Amino acid sequence: MLQNENQAQILQLPKFLDPRGNLTFLEGDKHIPFLNERVYWIYDVPGGEVRGGHAFKKQREFIVALSGSFDVVLHDGEKETKFQLNRSYYGLYVPAMHWRSLENFSTNSIAMILADREYNVDEYIRDFDQFKSSK
Repeated sequence: MLQNENQAQILQLPKFLDPRGNLTFLEGDKHIPFLNERVYWIYDVPGGEVRGGHAFKKQREFIVALSGSFDVVLHDGEKETKFQLNRSYYGLYVPAMHWRSLENFSTNSIAMILADREYNVDEYIRDFDQFKSSK
């Protein structure tokens, strides 16, 4: 599971191999460090486009590449780290107060994001300088 709840990290989900097709799943807070309150997905991203470009004050997320690949670029206020997601049995845990962008989407990629909170516009920090000063 998690090494440090305040640090972004790749987590492996259960994977069952089957000649008829593989299966991966996640359950409650057993495979990720929170109970899911919201799921959304990003798809049909035109070449060269970047999604995200914000931080969440308290919200934690788990990001999975259900199909294709993309990069998640995180900034914790001091350093930037890039994670490539390209397997549906791995996901990226993103703690609160990490600036995040999703970029470099392959054709037909699908990013599924699980969040520990319902949508709330006041949860977003959309200015990078404001994000850095609030760290």
